[in-house]
Amino acid sequence: MFYGDVQVVWDVSFSVGRGEIAALIGANGAGKSTILKTISGIVKPAGGKIIFDGKEIQHIEPYELIETGLAHVPEARRLFVEMTAEENLDMGSLKGNAKKMRADSKAMVFELFPRLKERRNQLAGTLSGGEQQMLAIGRGLMSKPTLIMFDEPSLGLAPILVRDIFAVIKKVRAEGTTVLIVEQNVKQTLAIADRAYVLATGKLVMEGTGASLLDDEHVKTAYLGV
Repeated sequence: MFYGDVQVVWDVSFSVGRGEIAALIGANGAGKSTILKTISGIVKPAGGKIIFDGKEIQHIEPYELIETGLAHVPEARRLFVEMTAEENLDMGSLKGNAKKMRADSKAMVFELFPRLKERRNQLAGTLSGGEQQMLAIGRGLMSKPTLIMFDEPSLGLAPILVRDIFAVIKKVRAEGTTVLIVEQNVKQTLAIADRAYVLATGKLVMEGTGASLLDDEHVKTAYLGV
């Protein structure tokens, strides 16, 4: 992948198995968010293939990818700040089966995040940071994805909210949705990940189960401060 003439990712190859939580970890600037943006069609790859559910998707536009069962919860939330929380959720369910199942999906989101139910008529831009992150996750789930990608879901949140967000991610997987997560909170991410990949300056340098990387001396030194 390139930004202009600058290459930012080299020959990265990895897989996410159905029903797994897979994690991409690495320092800032390693290329993690770029990879998620490329999978979701925001950045077009200069080469290689992206295969989702047996089909190549690297040439599909982002607004069409939502129909394939792929959802992306971006870094910094990217909410419609002048719309209510409930209207933001509705925006996640505009197509196909997601629209037909909107009421059931919304009930599920409100069960995951009771605070959103309380704030359903409040403008998204006036919600707290934690509430906005809940809303971003909820909006992603409204599309009924088979794979949901989270980009820094705990960024800027208080520790108690970080714990809640990771609990929700585990519950999302438990209910059958595959998860790919990019996250700076390496310890908590590896603790829930079935498999994980370490990126450094745009290249894949390590891979393994979450548990094995959590116990790896290099990972401890480079990312956990041990």
